[in-house]
Amino acid sequence: MEQATSEKILDIAQSLVVAGGYNGFSYADISEAVGIRKASIHHHFPTKAELVQVLVDRYTQRAESGLNSLREHVPGPVEQLQAYLNYWQKCILDASEPFCVCAMLAAEIQMLPEPVATHVRRHFENLAAWLTSVLKAGVEQKLFRLARAPEEEAQILMASVHGAMLSARALGNPSLFAAIVGPQLARLKA
Repeated sequence: MEQATSEKILDIAQSLVVAGGYNGFSYADISEAVGIRKASIHHHFPTKAELVQVLVDRYTQRAESGLNSLREHVPGPVEQLQAYLNYWQKCILDASEPFCVCAMLAAEIQMLPEPVATHVRRHFENLAAWLTSVLKAGVEQKLFRLARAPEEEAQILMASVHGAMLSARALGNPSLFAAIVGPQLARLKA
């Protein structure tokens, strides 16, 4: 029961963060959505900072698991990058995960409690490391031709993905995501 309640709290908190950021929700919002008292939320997560830190950790673990699964089950670097882009395109098109939690939090990083900001940065460091490793593998296999160092290209790709999410969201046009990120993969191919 305890685990199920804390997971429900985290699920609602995630949807609220995606919708309005760190300062865009309160325990009252979660209380109403889950159907429990605010005191119950405080029992699981004494402070909002602790709640969001656990949320970011859960999100990062799931992202790492997904990226590792791509590395293990998708045959090559080009296909791995395409699968990563396809994941976000599907999430944005069907609104199942219309925005990256950590991207939303990064937009307000100066206002976040430092422990939360540290965990958000770690998510981006992990994603950049994965993208870099995929790009390096693609260069070694002569599948990618990079104009810059793999680490820089990883940052460009990561910024393109998150910027495309932002554009799709701001303009209410989910198809913009593919229009923006599609050329990025084509640009990298040798």
